[in-house]
Amino acid sequence: MSKLRLGSDYIPLTEEDMLKVRAIISFSRLAWVTVSIPLFAFIFCVIWSVLYNFEHATATHCKVYNFLPSVSATIGHYRPQKDIWKLAIATQVITRILVLIMYYRYYKEHVYKWARYISNIVLAAYIVENLSLVTLSFWSSDSNYVFHKVSFITFLIMSSIYMPLSYFVMKNCCNVTRDFSETTSIRWKWRAMMSNVLSILLASYFFYRHNKYCEPLVYSMFALSEYVVVLSNMMFHSTVALDFPTSRVLISGNGIRLI
Repeated sequence: MSKLRLGSDYIPLTEEDMLKVRAIISFSRLAWVTVSIPLFAFIFCVIWSVLYNFEHATATHCKVYNFLPSVSATIGHYRPQKDIWKLAIATQVITRILVLIMYYRYYKEHVYKWARYISNIVLAAYIVENLSLVTLSFWSSDSNYVFHKVSFITFLIMSSIYMPLSYFVMKNCCNVTRDFSETTSIRWKWRAMMSNVLSILLASYFFYRHNKYCEPLVYSMFALSEYVVVLSNMMFHSTVALDFPTSRVLISGNGIRLI
C-alpha cells in the first residue's frame, strides 16, 4: 500500500486508487504557469493596443498626447485583447481555489491560536479579491461601467488588505522553522507589497493631476503606474510557489487532490 502525505496526515492509497491516478503535477510548477498566463496575456493586451488601437486607446477628454493606454482600455475595450484577458482569468480559477485550500490547511496547522482571526481575514480577503478580479474582467467599463468600477475598487481594497496581512501572518504568526524557499517567499512578498503600495499612490497622484491640469503624458504616467499595480499583484501571488515547493496535485478518476 502506498501513502501520500497531506499536511501532517498520511493518506493511504489502495491499488485501486493507484490505478485511477492520471497525473501528479508539481504544485509549484502549476503556480508559476498559472501566474504566467495572465502575465503574458496582459503584456500582449498592452502591446496590441499600442500597435493597433493607439489613437483611440490613448485618447482622453483632455485631447493631449499620451503614449500608453490605461489598464481598463487594454483589457476591456477591444478585441482580441478582452477575449484573451477573459480566457487568461478563467483558466486560473481552479488553481486559485487550490491555493485557497493550501493556505487554509497551512494556517490551520501552523498559525498560532491568537492569530487565527487574522488568518481568517486573509482568506476572506483572498476570496473577495479573486471574485472581484473575475467580475471586473468579464464586465468591462463599456458593458457595465458602475459594476466594473465597484469591482475594480473592491479589488484594490481587498488586495490592500490581503497583502500586508498575508505577509504579517507568514512572517510573524507561524510555528515553523523556515527553509530557504519560505524565507525567499517572505522577502519577495515584502518587495511586491511595497511596489504595489507605491504604484497605487503614484497612480492616484497622476490621475488627479491629469484631471486637474490636462498635461501631456501625465495620463501615460498614470497608466504606467497601473501596470505596476497589476504586475506587483501578480508577483505577490506568485510567491505561493515558494510557500509550497514540495506539494503536488494529484489528478485521478476520483477528481483533483492536493498531496
